[in-house]
Amino acid sequence: MYTVDLNSDLGESFGNYKIGNDDKIIPLISSANVACGYHASDPVVMGNTLAMAKEAGIRIGAHPGFPDLMGFGRRNLSVSPAEAKAYVLYQLGALDAFCRVTGVKMQHVKPHGALYNMAAEDYALSTAICEAIKEFDSSLIVLALSGGQLAKAAQDMGLRTAMEVFADRAYEEDGTLVNRRKEGAVITDENEAIVRVIRMVKEKKITAITGKDIDIQADSVCVHGDGAKALAFVEKIREAFAKEGIQISSLDEFVK
Repeated sequence: MYTVDLNSDLGESFGNYKIGNDDKIIPLISSANVACGYHASDPVVMGNTLAMAKEAGIRIGAHPGFPDLMGFGRRNLSVSPAEAKAYVLYQLGALDAFCRVTGVKMQHVKPHGALYNMAAEDYALSTAICEAIKEFDSSLIVLALSGGQLAKAAQDMGLRTAMEVFADRAYEEDGTLVNRRKEGAVITDENEAIVRVIRMVKEKKITAITGKDIDIQADSVCVHGDGAKALAFVEKIREAFAKEGIQISSLDEFVK
């Protein structure tokens, strides 16, 4: 039996602007990465998202990003490690306030967008992020791109680390995600996505956009909550996992 976490980036609506199908996706996943107000979300959305997650019995993670609402946190910002550490710590505190009053415990931390992708290639930035996490709560799991620098920094710092893969994104040969501006960066065919994910879990391989097979570790599979076919992806992935003998469990149940 293979075991994997199924996560989605949620709570990314803002005021009157609704993003994603959180209410439909939450019951189908095992972990939710909740936006903390910098790249998306607001206090009302954060509270409502945690309430839905608690009712569904799924685990909560913080999804801190750059302070960039206009760019949805997907634009690279030039920040020092000290600034990045402060940004992450600030957002962990914001989400933790809602965790406390909702009666749930934070399980993990997964950076968002540009912060996530930059950290995957920048050990110094990753170390700053991990310092914030460790100083805030050393029991938290760091959810990081498989094989990236954030995963390495987290492991070096003695933090529990889970390797993440993406159902709806293409990969470069070095294991990084293909830039969204490039053609083919986002997988829109849910059947193709499912075949790729099953291979990542069972064979620990993925075919890069160049056609070359690369190694990959799939502790957690992400489906972006703002994707046009996010709900269809999650539904079909769950169905395929059941047929393939892949058990869906939250990270806390198997990440040591």
